[in-house]
Amino acid sequence: MTTHKARPLGGRLVSWPVMLLAPFAVMCAMLIVRRLFAGIASVSALNGGYPWGLWIAFDLLVGTGLACGGWALAWMVYVFNRGEYHPLVRSALLASLFGYSMGGLSITIDVGRYWNLPYFFMPSHINTSSVLFETAVCMTIYIGVMALEFAPALLERFGWRVPLRRLNKVMFFLIALGAVLPMMHQSSMGSLMIVAGAKVHPLWQSYEMLPLFSLLTAFIMGFSMVVFEGSLVRAGMRGAGADETPLFYRLSRIIRVFLLLFIVLRFAELIWRHKTGYLWHLDRFALSFWAEIVLMSLPLLIFSLRGCRRDARLLFIGALSMVIGSAFWRMNYSLLAFNPGGGYHYFPTASEILITLGFIAIEVCAFILLIRLLPVLPAPQHPSTQTEVEHEPTHHY
Repeated sequence: MTTHKARPLGGRLVSWPVMLLAPFAVMCAMLIVRRLFAGIASVSALNGGYPWGLWIAFDLLVGTGLACGGWALAWMVYVFNRGEYHPLVRSALLASLFGYSMGGLSITIDVGRYWNLPYFFMPSHINTSSVLFETAVCMTIYIGVMALEFAPALLERFGWRVPLRRLNKVMFFLIALGAVLPMMHQSSMGSLMIVAGAKVHPLWQSYEMLPLFSLLTAFIMGFSMVVFEGSLVRAGMRGAGADETPLFYRLSRIIRVFLLLFIVLRFAELIWRHKTGYLWHLDRFALSFWAEIVLMSLPLLIFSLRGCRRDARLLFIGALSMVIGSAFWRMNYSLLAFNPGGGYHYFPTASEILITLGFIAIEVCAFILLIRLLPVLPAPQHPSTQTEVEHEPTHHY
């Protein structure tokens, strides 16, 4: 097995992407302060029919799904012993840490009486029958676990060998915990809308399959974001650093399995529950469903053809298609296909949208800064010592 030593990327900290996104991060911070002091109604269009809006549907459900890259790779590297993907782990873990942290922040600002949040941690107020409680507990613990998993990068940067050695002794436990926790709360995120019953359109409401669909999309989004982010970083580095593209080629074989499983189960559930009639209605729900299927089927086609799978541009397009398709499914079942009745309507305000854009800006800026300062990306290797992963060997590590 080839070792892949990470190194800081270096370069200018204040680059043009940071300067472009920094104003959105500042506006986001200002709007959050306004929300905390002036109330949620000062920045949000939430109402009695729509207690959850953009911050939950996109920032939490979609955001944490996109942040599953570290978890998905942890299963591949540490559970299934596919060590060739190890160079991708640290950058995926950093993106996951930011994604989950922003998801946790979105929950905080979405709660009306946020000052009551400490009660959540008091045993006398714990509701063990609540899916929300299970989701919140798992997410809170998982953010801490990811912080500890990423800590070696910081310790290596400052040369703190003793704490690094002690942390590595318990890393096996942290990795095991980090592999289990997302399976619990990602499936629970699907369970959240089961209680909505008929308020969720039948094309998305499934009392048996919502948790499984949520878990499958978490894997799909996690793997697709590894390819998507890796391709963007590679393009931004303009050839500097190790070329991880061959690893993306091999990862596409695994992604195909989850894509095919999701699409087959999606149609199987509709057939079993006699809901196929909704597919032929000329309304926005049927169009949304077919848009999801097309977006998920395109990468399945790309990854099935060897020539396309080895084209870096088509690989990027396939990853982008998966990201949009999976995100669209989560937005649909949680918000777009939800109708509370009673004449309630919801459309996010400009402040809600700016806060969401600000979260994205914060994640991107922080990611760029940390890969320049900390050993996150693998260092380029000499051609004579680099593993020839592009030949797709069949052996396991």
